[in-house]
Amino acid sequence: MNRSIVLKRLGLPVLALLVLGVLGYMALHAGPLAPLQVTVTAVQEGRLRPAIFGIGTVEARRSWMVGPTVAGRVLGVRVDVGEVVKAGQLLAEMDAVDLDQRLKALDATVARAGSAQSAAGAQVADARAKRELAHTNAKRNQDLAAQNFISSGALESRLLEKTSADAALQTAQANLTGAGQDLARLQAERAALAQQRGNLRLLAPADGVVTSRDAEAGSTVVAGQPVLRLVDLSSVWVKLRVDQGRSAGLAMGLPARIVLRSQPHSPLAGQVARVDLLADSVTEERIAQVAFDVPAAGKAIAASLGELAEVTLQLPETAPSLLLPNASVQRVQGQVGVWRIKDGKPEFAPVQLGASSLEGQVQVLQGLQAGDSVVVYSQKALTAGARVKVVDALVKTAAQGRAP
Repeated sequence: MNRSIVLKRLGLPVLALLVLGVLGYMALHAGPLAPLQVTVTAVQEGRLRPAIFGIGTVEARRSWMVGPTVAGRVLGVRVDVGEVVKAGQLLAEMDAVDLDQRLKALDATVARAGSAQSAAGAQVADARAKRELAHTNAKRNQDLAAQNFISSGALESRLLEKTSADAALQTAQANLTGAGQDLARLQAERAALAQQRGNLRLLAPADGVVTSRDAEAGSTVVAGQPVLRLVDLSSVWVKLRVDQGRSAGLAMGLPARIVLRSQPHSPLAGQVARVDLLADSVTEERIAQVAFDVPAAGKAIAASLGELAEVTLQLPETAPSLLLPNASVQRVQGQVGVWRIKDGKPEFAPVQLGASSLEGQVQVLQGLQAGDSVVVYSQKALTAGARVKVVDALVKTAAQGRAP
């Protein structure tokens, strides 16, 4: 009996010590006093293939809106969306209303003016002949009067006829000039009306493809309103927008990899054809135009107009330098740097960074040496001298995954 009491008295302290030991172990290894788990990587030397990524829209550099120059009714549309057309091809026609009849009336008026010009020319010829006759008679009578064969009154009559003939010739010549001016005016009016009639035939200004049919036969359109829209397939490119902070190195001629949203598994090759001098100050983006190396043809590229595209621009390879994962870069108290493991403790090391790649690598210009161990990921925010434990990968515990 006494023995059992003694065992009970000895067992309770031992049990308490075991419990305290377990709690202490849990506190030091799995509780708030446990070291922070981190993954690290070694700073390595290598070459970087920097790139620029951006989102763009497929557009056409050359496009046309084909429509009438005056208000009217559409007589017929001869092409449809997606059709490839040639320069000068008839696309649509407007209702001429009374233009044909007005042209016929002007043709008759022009013919009449031509006849009037011919009559005026004949009058000039008649007046010139009468003038020559009057001059001849006046000279003959002057000679006779000098020999006293005719009276002075007869001579004055011949001189008056000469003056009248001169005036008649001038009148005929003026009528001929007026008839020519009337004919020129009527011909100009007819040419203007014919041009107006020709404008009712909507012709393709260049080779292209029809992208929009905005009016049908019987509908009324105003001057300048498009009936059809065309684009030049050879001028299709991507209007690219790039974040200003990541646009270093953007220049003409850079090779590009274009992925259309409708064709994610069929990337297309291209290159930067133009970089706009004016950036977008609202969205803080730079704008560039990326042309396709081999422009697609037909309905395929026409269907891609207005579509979003992902564009990757490849920059020249850098010289050998130190490389780090971009995930290891932190900003502490306004300084950019990394947490370097030294003697088993983390310390913050400010660094100067260079170019970065789309694979998550960044160039380190100053602040580290090859072989330095740098923290990539950690369970919590690190502080200098904190207790850490290097692991291969961070495991999300049940406590960490529990919703707050």
